[in-house]
Amino acid sequence: MPRARCRVPGFEPLAQAAAKAIGPLLRDSPMSPAKLELVWKLTVGPAMDRGTFVRLEGDRLLVEAKTAAWASEVNRASSLILKRLQALLGAEVVTELIVRV
Repeated sequence: MPRARCRVPGFEPLAQAAAKAIGPLLRDSPMSPAKLELVWKLTVGPAMDRGTFVRLEGDRLLVEAKTAAWASEVNRASSLILKRLQALLGAEVVTELIVRV
């Protein structure tokens, strides 16, 4: 049975609140491999993080999936992942996801 979403006036989902809270801090700090790893894990969660490696080339995020199944999951969620990355880093930092196995 699907879980019902409970919306409480004045509250917002944790993912949105976290992006609002730490997004400005992340956008103001220089890009580094550690920053990219942190933002990726916050964006996709620990399971997908364990199934992938990421690196930034220009404004393209290269996602190396450990298996074809992980590549499929990243591709399926790519538009949502990109929006979340842009919310945390700024729209111009990552403009495209490229997924490889």
